[in-house]
Amino acid sequence: MPFEPILPSLQSPHDLKNLTPEQLRQLAAEIRNELCKISAARSVHFASNLGVVELTIALHSVFDFSYDRLIWDTGHQIYPHKLLTGRFARFSTIRTKGGLMGFPNPAESEYDLMMTGHAGSSVGTAFGLCCGDDLLFSLMSGTQNSADSRHSVAVIGDGAFASGGVFEAMNHAGELQKKFTVILNDNKMSICPRVGGLAHHLDGLRLHPKYSRFKQMLHNAVDRLPFVGKPLDNILRRFKDTLKAGLIGGRLFETLGFRYIGPIDGHDIARLQRFLRLVRKLDEPVLLHIFTEKGRGYKPAEDNPTEFHVSPGVIRVQPPAEAADGSDKTQKPTAGSGLLTMSRCSFTEHARNAVDALMQKNPKVCVITAAMCQGNRLEPIRDKYPDRFFDVGICESHAVVFAAGLAKSGLIPIVDIYSTFLQRAYDQIFQEVSLQNLPVIFAIDRAGLSGPDGPTHHGVFDLCYLRPFPNMVMMTPADAWETAAMFDFAAALNQPVAIRYPKAASGGVSGGHASPARIVLGKAETIRQGSDGFIAVCGSLLESAIQAAETLEQKGIRTGIINVRFVKPLDTATLLEPLRNGQFLMTVEEGMLAGGFGSAVLEAANEEHLDTRRVYRLGIPDRYVEHGERAELLADLGLTAENIVNVLLGTAAQTARQKR
Repeated sequence: MPFEPILPSLQSPHDLKNLTPEQLRQLAAEIRNELCKISAARSVHFASNLGVVELTIALHSVFDFSYDRLIWDTGHQIYPHKLLTGRFARFSTIRTKGGLMGFPNPAESEYDLMMTGHAGSSVGTAFGLCCGDDLLFSLMSGTQNSADSRHSVAVIGDGAFASGGVFEAMNHAGELQKKFTVILNDNKMSICPRVGGLAHHLDGLRLHPKYSRFKQMLHNAVDRLPFVGKPLDNILRRFKDTLKAGLIGGRLFETLGFRYIGPIDGHDIARLQRFLRLVRKLDEPVLLHIFTEKGRGYKPAEDNPTEFHVSPGVIRVQPPAEAADGSDKTQKPTAGSGLLTMSRCSFTEHARNAVDALMQKNPKVCVITAAMCQGNRLEPIRDKYPDRFFDVGICESHAVVFAAGLAKSGLIPIVDIYSTFLQRAYDQIFQEVSLQNLPVIFAIDRAGLSGPDGPTHHGVFDLCYLRPFPNMVMMTPADAWETAAMFDFAAALNQPVAIRYPKAASGGVSGGHASPARIVLGKAETIRQGSDGFIAVCGSLLESAIQAAETLEQKGIRTGIINVRFVKPLDTATLLEPLRNGQFLMTVEEGMLAGGFGSAVLEAANEEHLDTRRVYRLGIPDRYVEHGERAELLADLGLTAENIVNVLLGTAAQTARQKR
């Protein structure tokens, strides 16, 4: 006889300790059902959450994370954790404006310690918590007995595990030998299948048939014993470790100072609980290696976890024949099939097509991505040019250093990385690329508001952090035509170039931009003349500015439009002309106002000693922007045609009053 639903009645993770093994298995099924329900409603992270259901239940049933510490790497697999920590009633709001965040959020719950959204930081953060808790405990108690202090746990996937920062943190933890646990969730995936030598090593640990058979026999034998004393436990552990080292070289983690345990089945709640209880008793760094199945419990996601990393928003029992990301493939040009189409493809796809066209023309062009082949829509390029396509895994710093080496050798590397992820390679951009003045092209995807992914993914800082670098050229395409033209231009320019574009759709040519001028270094494009003033637009908000100018024209304010194109070098001759003539100038950018395009205009005006009182800047204010649909966020921030009109009407009225 089935139990009553469990999930709606859970008040906190403490309730899990009263559930039977059968009830815990039922709870896992209920969580998966909730994940499928929310995936039917909207685009959410899906396959990764299906894979950690049992692990999440086991963790919360063994540890008390209202006291102990739990850090989820990347954070997109946080949904089961949210369901178990008092947020079931609000779960339907996840990734909607004003609702639950799709990543950990300390503002929502005491169980979310950090707002994590980038891979590879969990081990260092959790170890910092471990050391901080130990130090505070010793200060308050006068003893250094860490056995009585909080337990710190980091959960990290095998894709993120290859990040350099992870090994820096493990090297440190192995040195200090504190009570600390890293759970390696090995599903053979990041977003796409993970790559690299470490991936092959993990496969060896997972799949070696002799060791796997022996380990299962050993586990079965130990499970049947009523009690395993410490001497026998030590003998069995040493015997197993010796065999493991001899068969597959499994001493990598022990060399770093960690006790390695595993691999074990990450979908067996009882076994997970048994090993987690063991880990709690160990006063040393432990790496618990579990293997899971991304997409577990939903067959289409099991079969194709890459496509279902983010759900399409239409989960059906039998998936449709169309693309799993919900897009209409019939409207998408194939790679290299031509770019001057009016279909509403994304900037990401237009950039991919431009890169493909470049690679067809020039065999020196190559592409580097950091585990984001699917997100950057690079699969056709990967398949078409395998010798010139490099996926370095979640290692953005290495991606940039590697690109510098390729450029120095005479190639033209394109580093295709999301804006917020490129921040992780700041030092490498400075030293290996900008300082050396090497021709590396940065294709900066998701530049601007990324929508429901929220503040960890909004790419609003790249103008600020790249603009100070000497030698760097920064371009912002307004539409598909400019995207293609700018990649062509960049490939012929023998210096570092950044091309930033948003997570948004774009037609072939923006409205009012029917006859675009050719790309010239440091030259803006005047699309429309205005006798009262100009709107200078940085990137994809050009259409909104054109709509605003048309509305203002009807109200008697003749407003010109400048398509900026280059944030660096800045076209001061064009951009400052309105100020020289006593006209207004409004700057519009989908980036931070502090240090961004509008700031560059003010700096340039100051150098010419121009009056800047009629400069009006629209952009992202000095705060982090929450999650929501891109259109909702643009409206909240005033980056719309309507608000442009309202601001300029207000300034016109104020100017008229001053003249009176």
